[in-house]
Amino acid sequence: MKKITITLLLSLAMPVFAQKYVDLHEVTIVEEYAVDKMLPAKVVPKRQSVLGFEVPGKVKIIQVDIGDRVKKGQVLAELEDAEALARLNEAEANVLMAKNTFKRSQALDESSYVSEQRLENEEFRAQIAQAQYEIAATKFQQTKIIAPYDGIIQRRLLDEGSIVNPSVPVLEVLDSNYVEAKVSLPKSIIGQMSLGQQYVFLVGDKKFDARLMRLAPMSSMGSNNRLGIFAFDEFFSPGATARLVVSIKEFTSGAWVPLNALSQAEQGLWNVFTVADDSTTQKDYVELIHIENTMAYVSGTLKTGDRVIVGGASKVVEGQAVRDSQ
Repeated sequence: MKKITITLLLSLAMPVFAQKYVDLHEVTIVEEYAVDKMLPAKVVPKRQSVLGFEVPGKVKIIQVDIGDRVKKGQVLAELEDAEALARLNEAEANVLMAKNTFKRSQALDESSYVSEQRLENEEFRAQIAQAQYEIAATKFQQTKIIAPYDGIIQRRLLDEGSIVNPSVPVLEVLDSNYVEAKVSLPKSIIGQMSLGQQYVFLVGDKKFDARLMRLAPMSSMGSNNRLGIFAFDEFFSPGATARLVVSIKEFTSGAWVPLNALSQAEQGLWNVFTVADDSTTQKDYVELIHIENTMAYVSGTLKTGDRVIVGGASKVVEGQAVRDSQ
């Protein structure tokens, strides 16, 4: 009976090294990692025009208002045009008369009743009349403001009855087909971007593709940044808040491990537990470089093929025997 008791006590005193099942993450050492950076962007219409009349006069009618959509070639506003119309009609009549006179002279010339000099003079008068008609037609057309492209009226600066001179702003129109984004790009990022390549922009909670069309110098003195101009494939409201999402490569050797595999050590370092050849746990020291969602990019004593314990110090202690749960 005494012998049995001693044996039982000895067995209770011995440590239990039962293997624990854990989740493992296999390490792969790489020479670079990518970081998504977001840069603020200004969304502007590709074209934006301030429109006015090319001749002086009194505003007869403005047919559009702020927010109206317009089509290319649409008449947006008109001046009082009675005088211009009268001059156009007069010029048209002069053309008709000059051409008829020239035709009659040509017919008489065949019978030798008209001198060659007179025929040349009448042909010249017909040409002058035609030129004067074209000038009058242009002046009449200049009493109207025509939409230069499909767009949206951004501003209406005058009303009917206003007296205007040439170049006085009347309407402002924005291109309604295309918008661009302007982004200040750091020199370090430009080297990893390509003209003609598509990039992703966040506008609110939506993603839009845009193509890098050109790079321009920044206006601020001493800046190494360049102004990137991006063209969108689809239209949305100018003035929207947008952010350019750029994936930037950082050239630092390291590995991705689960974030919850890390436990804080001394002097700014971190620990991870790996599985040794004898299936027990051991500590490795790493430097935390970058965090992305549930993963961490670290550098240190890890090697390709090492097996990191997911959960780290919350799951095991150093020297504990473990097995892969998979």
